[in-house]
Amino acid sequence: MSIYDNAGVALIPSGTKASKLYSVLPANGDGDFNATRGSTATRVNKDGFIESVATNVPRLDYPLIDGVVQDCPALLLEPSRTNLITYSEDFTQWTNTGSETTDTADAAISPDGSLNATKLQEANSSFGYHRLSKSITASAATNYALSIFAKKGTQKYVQLLLLNTGDSFTASKVFDLENGTLGETITNGTATLTDAKIEDFGNGWYRCTIIAQLSTAPNTFRINLANAATGNTTSLGMVQYTGNSSGNIFIWGAQLEQANYATSYIPTTSSTVTRSADVCNGAGTSAEFNDSEGVLFLETAILANDGTFKFVSLSDGTLNNTVWIYYRSDTNQINFRVLSGGSSSFDEIYTINDSTLISKLCLKYKENDFSAWVNGFEVLTDTSGSTFSSGTLTTLEFNRQDDAYFFYGKTKQLMTFKTALTDSELETLTSWDSFNAMAKGQLYTIE
Repeated sequence: MSIYDNAGVALIPSGTKASKLYSVLPANGDGDFNATRGSTATRVNKDGFIESVATNVPRLDYPLIDGVVQDCPALLLEPSRTNLITYSEDFTQWTNTGSETTDTADAAISPDGSLNATKLQEANSSFGYHRLSKSITASAATNYALSIFAKKGTQKYVQLLLLNTGDSFTASKVFDLENGTLGETITNGTATLTDAKIEDFGNGWYRCTIIAQLSTAPNTFRINLANAATGNTTSLGMVQYTGNSSGNIFIWGAQLEQANYATSYIPTTSSTVTRSADVCNGAGTSAEFNDSEGVLFLETAILANDGTFKFVSLSDGTLNNTVWIYYRSDTNQINFRVLSGGSSSFDEIYTINDSTLISKLCLKYKENDFSAWVNGFEVLTDTSGSTFSSGTLTTLEFNRQDDAYFFYGKTKQLMTFKTALTDSELETLTSWDSFNAMAKGQLYTIE
């Protein structure tokens, strides 16, 4: 007998249509989720390319490890975001100050699989700058996430900058497009760069991202060619070197978000574009859940430790009777909680190493027998507390069941069980079959 024989709802993301996310169990469709998103959005498809998904269609996003697309997708749920950059792919609409670069459209296959990437080539500039700029309208001196997809050409370094040209405040980072590594951080004036990362999107493409803040609202997004990862000569935060008109890279998909982390690509043309938030809820009926005992299991990761709560809930549709696993606003803390009749039966917090990496989490509930498991280990227990009366639990949702504290992250499994599984079964459920499976599940590079 398999432990999965006792599953009530089993979501292993594989099937979608407009407004619907299909669960594997139960077979009658009662475990399917209602899905909404008031706009199109993008994902990485099974071939490793970025593609647009229609309004209200849930996104099954395929992870990349070292640029190689993996077999099993995850459900991608994101908050609403706006790309403040116009003409995110048409760099002929950007400012080429003093003809410092030559920009050739449709020069390479981009991360969406089309021949629409731009070659950015240095000029033999006596000023030493090789930049391309886009004016932005920003209203606040707060965190902004800048990103660009870039690929090595005859040159292998690029600098990404956020600046206010009037006040000469600049925050920037240099990226190595050959080795996929971070280079020098350069700031000028009152500016900070709080984070940066480079992600391998395959075929030589990297998504380069910085999180930056100026003391005044920024007004310019800039891409600048560089000739070294560190030790650069700079002026006003920009890398300077004398070009010979031969160094080039390829670019595509610029994005600027007023936020402290970057989300999936939002293409724009002549105006800014807002992607609506993903909402996924309403799975199950009382027939799928056991009120006296059971298990809530997740294989998931959040997008960022951004100071917000992110809930997955099994409940009666109110705050009085709930089984919750939720990521707290505190960095890397997970709360396992059961409320019965409005009173806490189990309420414990566990800190993991990194909430943005996939973890296997489960909460077992049974009269006077509660426990939480994380990645194969029992981490929290309680031997006192009540559960629920018959017919109480009715719905499974990616929020706190009151349309608050929505879950934003990537989910590979979400399951409920009608019995309180044994310790051996819970260990099996939350473990990986092998080191290789664990490494792939948590998107580690295997060397």
